[in-house]
Amino acid sequence: MPISRCSAVFVTVVLTCYSSLAFAQGQTQTTTVNVAAISMFLLVIASTLVITWWAARRIRNRTDYYAAGGNISGLQNGLAIAGDYMSAGGFLGMSGLVYFSGYDGLIFCMTSVLGMPIILFMFAEKLRNLGEYTFVDVVSFRLSDSPVRVFASCCSLVVVVIYLVGQTVGAGKLIELLFEIPYVYSVSLVGLLMGIYVVFGGMLATTWVQIIKAMLILLGVTYMVLVLLALFDFNFETLFTQVVEVHKAGKSVLLPGGYLTDPVSTISFCLLIFGVAGLPHVLMRFFTVADAQEARKSMFYATCFISYFYLLTFVVGVGAIVVLADQAIYFDEAGKIIGGVNMPAIHLAHALGGDYFLGFISAVAFATILAVVAGLTISAASAVSHDLYANVICKGKPSEKTELLISRATVIAVGVLAVILGIVFQYENIAFLNAFAICIAASTNFPLLVMAIYWQGLTTRGAVNGGIISFAVTLCLLVMSPAVWVNVLGYEQALFPYRFPTVFTLPLAFFLIWWFSITDKSARADSERSAYKSQFIRAETGLGAQTQTASH
Repeated sequence: MPISRCSAVFVTVVLTCYSSLAFAQGQTQTTTVNVAAISMFLLVIASTLVITWWAARRIRNRTDYYAAGGNISGLQNGLAIAGDYMSAGGFLGMSGLVYFSGYDGLIFCMTSVLGMPIILFMFAEKLRNLGEYTFVDVVSFRLSDSPVRVFASCCSLVVVVIYLVGQTVGAGKLIELLFEIPYVYSVSLVGLLMGIYVVFGGMLATTWVQIIKAMLILLGVTYMVLVLLALFDFNFETLFTQVVEVHKAGKSVLLPGGYLTDPVSTISFCLLIFGVAGLPHVLMRFFTVADAQEARKSMFYATCFISYFYLLTFVVGVGAIVVLADQAIYFDEAGKIIGGVNMPAIHLAHALGGDYFLGFISAVAFATILAVVAGLTISAASAVSHDLYANVICKGKPSEKTELLISRATVIAVGVLAVILGIVFQYENIAFLNAFAICIAASTNFPLLVMAIYWQGLTTRGAVNGGIISFAVTLCLLVMSPAVWVNVLGYEQALFPYRFPTVFTLPLAFFLIWWFSITDKSARADSERSAYKSQFIRAETGLGAQTQTASH
């Protein structure tokens, strides 16, 4: 079977690279120490490949590939959404932020959680009733199909690729640390395995990998926190007292302002909660369930799981400050943590449970990343094959075989791009990279989705012109921010002083979409406003959604 050959190639390449490097450097002791961790790692990865093989045999049409046949239950989809969202940025990046920045890391965690209720109350039911495979279906429901789909699909691709870079960096650093191979090789292996998951398994494999790894990471992090708290007699006061004693920032580590240093940056960051409600790969999950009721259940369960997970992640980051403080093996000669800013949680796992627990947490974290990567890449693939090829180029009458072929080719192209950008941004914090993608989603996808669903006056001119300008402004300001202009491009001073421009770009997007819509006096605009009534009825009652499901 093709999937068997690909998985065998992957494992062989990993073991060959690792063994060759160990032999060349004479690291016999390191190889012995890491055998347990590597064995656990490969066991979990092999299990996810088996799931992909199982799913590949059940893909019969594009509905199976894009939406898992629409047969996922609310609980299953809630776990999958949680698994999708409990990513490298969620576990490795957030715990790393807490480790270095203290309280501000908690703000990052809570911002991620607060986006979930927005999706639940504003979008879950309406998305399922209005859409088919992607959120672009919803945005273009009563507007001129081609221009809206082209713009919204391009926005989705940019958001997905930037979000994907963070996951790729996390996975690459994890393999680099565990297998002791150069980062370029490790991140390339990530791209290879990512392609295997999506090209062969589609949304069905992605869903079940996300469900299983969500349960594993919840169990693993729960165990880690219980072992950690046992060291402090389950007394948080004792834990935080020691944090203040060992952290270089002292009491300031438990106060805001360590990372978000000014009001504009803080407000901009808090507004990112709306970007969570505009992430294409999260919104896409609502089309895998049978009806709107299951969509609501999905978000309820997902919110519960994600909230619990991020509370645990905060404790992991805080605990790492204390536990790793006096253990020199986790730091290099310069006093920097080995593996970079995203690795405190992995080192804490080793400190608390030894090699086997290190291998388990590393494997689960890696499977978490790959599941998210799979969801992201299938979202990117659907934007190209379904939104652009099928509905724009073929006017809604594509060859299903060709559409799936284009989708799989897109997966490969996106994977290569993610690997290249993962090398460029390898020293950035993962959570921060994710926030870049969420910022763009907050300034483009979220306003467009709100106006498309809730405002009768929206027109194609407003959606496209307003969206393009706000998207361009957001992208430019992010490039001119300190994180890119200084840290990546190497200039001394940023042209835009704030990390995130959301406080400026989110209101700008709403204003521009509104302005271009109300000034549109064309006959097409009048017909689009008139069509809102039928859209509203379907969004509220689900009329037509049952027919759509039956036809699938």
